[in-house]
Amino acid sequence: MAMLLCGKEEKVLGGQKAPGSCPYCGGGVAATDVEAKWVLCCLPLCRRAKRRFACTACARRLVTYPAILHDD
Repeated sequence: MAMLLCGKEEKVLGGQKAPGSCPYCGGGVAATDVEAKWVLCCLPLCRRAKRRFACTACARRLVTYPAILHDD
């Protein structure tokens, strides 16, 4: 029986300072561009680029939420 190896490979593309401050400690925010690739038996299945945000002082990962538009 053959084993199928699968997993997720991540590669950091770059990083820069982002506007705003950490809601937990007030530190600066850094944005990191990451490319994630899912592989199955050495064959790429899916590739996605994401931007992740983290605090430069407390190192917490910060999550952004899309803006909610209201019709008034």
